[in-house]
Amino acid sequence: MVSQKGLIGCLLLVVVALWKGATAETYKVGDDLGWTIPPAGSVAYSTWANAKRFQIGDTIEFKWSGEHRVAEVTQADYDSCSKDNPLGFYDSSPTRIVLTSNLTRYFICTEDSHCSRLGQKVTIRIGGDYSSSGDNDDDDHWWEWNGASSLSINIVAVILCTALVISFLSFN
Repeated sequence: MVSQKGLIGCLLLVVVALWKGATAETYKVGDDLGWTIPPAGSVAYSTWANAKRFQIGDTIEFKWSGEHRVAEVTQADYDSCSKDNPLGFYDSSPTRIVLTSNLTRYFICTEDSHCSRLGQKVTIRIGGDYSSSGDNDDDDHWWEWNGASSLSINIVAVILCTALVISFLSFN
C-alpha cells in the first residue's frame, strides 16, 4: 500500500517540476554581443535568435552603449530597414520588452545605416511561430511546444495529479 506521505511528496515534486516549466525567461539580445553593430552582419542576430525558443511571458532585453536605438517595425519595414513608421520606439538602455503573443516581432536599430548596411536587426519568433522563418530546418515542426498553451497544459496537469492523489488518499 502506498503511504500518504509518499503520495504527497510525489505531488509536490510534480507541482514543482510543472511550475518550473512555466516560468518566464529573460533573454539579453545578442547575449555577450548586446545591441551593437554585429561584426559579421545580420547573421549574428539571426543565429542568436534561431538558437532560442521564445515563449509568451518571456522578456527580451536590448542593452547598448553609444549611439543605438531600437524600433519595433512591421516585416516589410524590417526587410527594407525603414524606421519611418515604428510600432514602438525605445531610446534608453536597457530596454525590456515582454513577449505577450505568438506573433513574430521585428526590431531594427534606427541609427544611420546600422540596419541597412551593417545588419543590426533581429527577428523574434515566439512559441510555435517558426514556420515563417522561410527555411526548411528539420527542427521546425508543427507539434513543437507552443508558448500560448504551456501554462494551461501545466495547470491541467497539476489539477489531474491533485485529483489522482486525492482519490488515492480517500481510499485509505
